[in-house]
Amino acid sequence: MVHIEKIQSRADTNVLTRWFDFASLSPLGLAGLVLVAVLPVIPPFNQDYLIRWMVVGLFMAAQAVAFDFTGGFINIVNFGFAAFVGLGAYTSAILAVNLGVSPWLGIWLGLIPAGGIGFLTGILTLRLRGIYAAVMAWFIGLALMGLATKLVFLTQGPLGLNCPTLFKTAGNLPYFYLIFIMFLVIYFVLQKLARSHMGLAFRGIGQNMEAARASGVNPTRYRIINFTLSCAFAGWLGGFYAHYYGILMPDIMHTAKTVEVLVIVYIGGRGSLWGGALVAIPFVFATEMVRSIFSQHPGVNLIFYGLFLMLIMIHYPGGVAEFYRHLIGRSNNRTLLWLVNK
Repeated sequence: MVHIEKIQSRADTNVLTRWFDFASLSPLGLAGLVLVAVLPVIPPFNQDYLIRWMVVGLFMAAQAVAFDFTGGFINIVNFGFAAFVGLGAYTSAILAVNLGVSPWLGIWLGLIPAGGIGFLTGILTLRLRGIYAAVMAWFIGLALMGLATKLVFLTQGPLGLNCPTLFKTAGNLPYFYLIFIMFLVIYFVLQKLARSHMGLAFRGIGQNMEAARASGVNPTRYRIINFTLSCAFAGWLGGFYAHYYGILMPDIMHTAKTVEVLVIVYIGGRGSLWGGALVAIPFVFATEMVRSIFSQHPGVNLIFYGLFLMLIMIHYPGGVAEFYRHLIGRSNNRTLLWLVNK
C-alpha cells in the first residue's frame, strides 16, 4: 500500500513538472506572479501612487522581455527600440483621434506598423554584424523620432498629442491588471519560442554565426524573424502607453528610453528573458525614490543607472540570472530544486 502511494505521489509530481515545463514556469516563478497579481490590494501597496509605479514597472518588464529577445539571443542591441514603442503609440493615438478608432482596437493595430518597420529594418541592417547593426537600428530610431517631431499636423510634435484613455476611471488598478496580462502574453510567447528549435537557432546565431550557418541555419532569416517579433511587441506596448498616459510627445522615442530598458535587461541577466522582468518593478521603485529624494537635481537617476550597471558588470556580468544559477548550482536540496524546476 505504501509502495502504491509512493508511485502515485511520483506520478503527481511528474504531472506538475510537465505542466510547469509546458507553461515555461517554475513553481517559484508561479508564486512570484501570484504575488505580483495580489500586491495592489495589499496595504501599503494599494495606494494609488504605488500602483502607478507598479504599472510602470510591469510596462518596463514587458519591454525588457521583448528587448532581451533580440539582445540576449541574436546578440543585436536594438538602440532604436524606444522608437518602435513610440511608433505603436502614435499609430494607435492618431487612429483614435483622427478616425475615431477604439483604443482597444488601436493598441492591436499599433503592432502592425511597428512589426512592419521592424521587418524592413531587419532586412536593411541585420546583414551587418555587431555594432554596425546596432548603430543602423539606432539611426532608424532617430529618423522615426525626427518624423514624430516634424509632422506637427499629424502628431502635434512637441506640443503633445492628446488621446483617449482605455478606462474612464482615474485610478490605476485597471491599468495594472491590463499591463500584467500583456506582460504575461509577451513573456509566454517569447519563452515558448526561446525553448523551441527556433530559439536554439537564435542562440546559435548569437554565440557563433559561422558555426550556426555551417549547421544549416540561415542567420539573416532567423535574425529578421527575431527582430520583427521584438519590434511588433514593442509597438503593442506603445499602444498601451498612449492610452494610459493620454498624451504623447516625441521624447517617448528618445534613445534614453531605450537605455532604461537596456539597463534593466543587463542587471537582470541578458538572454534569460525572466531576469529583466524580475528586477523591473524593484528598479522602478528605486528610481522613483531617487527622483523624489533628489528632485532638485534632475538627472541623478542616470548616475544611479550607470553605477549600478558597473557594479553588476564587474561582479556578475550575467546579472541576477547568473547569480541565481550560481546559487542553485551549489544546492542539493530537493525541495529547492523542485521549486526552481530543476
